[in-house]
Order: sequence, then C-alpha cells, then structure tokens
Amino acid sequence: MMIEETRQQPDALARTLEEANPLCRFLASRRPRFIVLAARGTSDNAAQFGRYLIEITTGIPVSLAAPSVVTLYHSEIDFRDVLVVGVSQSGESTDTNAFLDDARHRGALTIGLTNEPSSAITRICDYVILARAGREKSVAATKTYTCQMLGMYLLACALNGRCGLDALARIPDCVAEVLTLESEVAALASNFAKITRALCVGRGLNFSNALEFGLKLMETCYVVAERFSAADLMHGPIAMVEQEFPVFAFAPPGVTWPSISDVLSRLRELKARVLVVTDTREAAQLGHSLFLPASPPGPAGLEDLYTPIPYIVPAQLFAAHLAAAKGLDPDQPRTLQKVTRTL
Repeated sequence: MMIEETRQQPDALARTLEEANPLCRFLASRRPRFIVLAARGTSDNAAQFGRYLIEITTGIPVSLAAPSVVTLYHSEIDFRDVLVVGVSQSGESTDTNAFLDDARHRGALTIGLTNEPSSAITRICDYVILARAGREKSVAATKTYTCQMLGMYLLACALNGRCGLDALARIPDCVAEVLTLESEVAALASNFAKITRALCVGRGLNFSNALEFGLKLMETCYVVAERFSAADLMHGPIAMVEQEFPVFAFAPPGVTWPSISDVLSRLRELKARVLVVTDTREAAQLGHSLFLPASPPGPAGLEDLYTPIPYIVPAQLFAAHLAAAKGLDPDQPRTLQKVTRTL
C-alpha cells in the first residue's frame, strides 16, 4: 500500500491544486501579523516546511506551536491578528484540535489542513484546506505529506507570497517523472539492507524532507535515523560519522548548495556512505545519487523553491523498498496505528 500510495501522488497533487482559488478569496483581506502552525508527526514535518516557505515568500513571521502550552499548562495566549493553521492527516489529532479551538476562542483566525472532509478539525476551524489525497491506508504517510506541502504553497500564494500557481501546476508532472526512477531506487535500497543507523541531512526548504525521510526510516525500517540541518550537523553531530556510516542528503541547487556541498565534501573525506537526492550533476558526483530528471519549473533543473515535493518522492520509495529488503512490512509498522491521539 505504501508503494501504491506513493505512485498515486501526481493525481493527488493535481486534485489538491483545486483548493487554490477558494483559499485566495478567503484570505484576500485577512493578512495576519503572525502565523502559528500546529501539527504532529509527518504533519509536523509538513508544517516545518511551511514555516520556511511562508517566511521566505511572504515575510510574515511563523512559529511552530507547542500544544502542551495550552493543553497541559493552560496558558492564555493572545491570538488577536494571528492565523493559526492546524495540519492533520486524519483531522482527529487531539492536541492539535484542542490548540486550534483555544486559539479561535482567543481571537485567532483558524485554518485546518486535512485529508478528511468530515473530521473533527473541519468543525473547529474558520476555513478548511483539503489535501485531496484520497483515503490513505498505509500507516506510513506518503501522499498526504506531499499534499500537505502543496497546501502550504497554496497558503503562501493566498498571502501574496513570491511563488506562482503556474509553477505549482507543473509539480504533478514533475513527480510523475521522478516516479520513473523506482527501479533504480529499489536497487539502491537493496544495497543498504543491513543498515541499522543513519543520518538524514537537509537545509532550508528541504530540511523538512530530512526530518520526514528520517521518520520514514525509523517507522518502516526500524533504522535509528538522526536528522539535522547541514549547519547543525557541522556544529557537533558530525563527530559520530565514521567510515561507511550511512548518510542521506538532499542537495538542491540554489542558496543552500554551498552549505550542503561543504558537508558532502567533508563526508567524502570521512569515507561515509552517502546517498544524495539531487538534480544537479555536481552534487551527484559527491556520493551515490538519486539523480532526478531535469523538469519544470526550471529549464535546466528544479528551481530551489519548488524542489521539496519532487525531492521527497524518491526518499519515500527508498524507505518502502528498504523495508522490503529487510523483510519488513512498511504498511503495518509494529506498535503504530494510522491515527494517533495525544494530549
């Protein structure tokens, strides 16, 4: 199911794009002074992406919520002129919904981003963005994650951010191209079948993908995966890297490349076992690579702003095929279920 749902992403993304115009109308005269994103698990990784994207493209400051501040410590937060966005695949995340409900009663404008149109989150919020992924059966989220990321793009566009709907409309086709790499990904995954620990590294807009790839390795492959930005890795954790230590890195072109290239060069000096997700030849030469096809929106590769969705897809395929190579079922990880409720 995880593999099949990963393959469904082009259609799911195309459907989610239909949310753009209604959202733009809803936010037309409602520019907030501050935004708070509330989520857990994979949805929290999508929110981390949204934080980078919205601040980069709109200039509006964004924070990630700490729901326990409200649910356990009962703090009375002033949410006037604040937009609070709850991100939840199921729409039933207990603490996310409690945080949203409290924020709405304290003056916030609230939006829910969910895959379930009849879920609890839709009854709490002022507006709902539907991630039109269809029902996701595998415990490991794939298509809901990328549709949530696309929802963040749509939110940035609705807030007059520096991203274009025309460019976003090309992403489903780009993802379809990336999916043609599955046999190559499966072969690479089989070569990593014996790993029990790893590092996942990204920077900027792709830092969320390092978080999400690491989560997938942990929950489907039982690999202890530490997750870092390229900058934070160099501030101490790189000391754990030794010869043949597995490192997975996202290396797009653009402003993050100098930082990522320094890390990749250092990892090569340490003789680490590096797998690079990239669409640039320069990065592909610094380790084993999942080299993405040169696709829109950039004529010679992906423009940095639009790389995160296409870049996570080979990582999702890798995790699923690595689980299979280890003799594990990625659809039913031990001790996990699809909907998790926490306070």
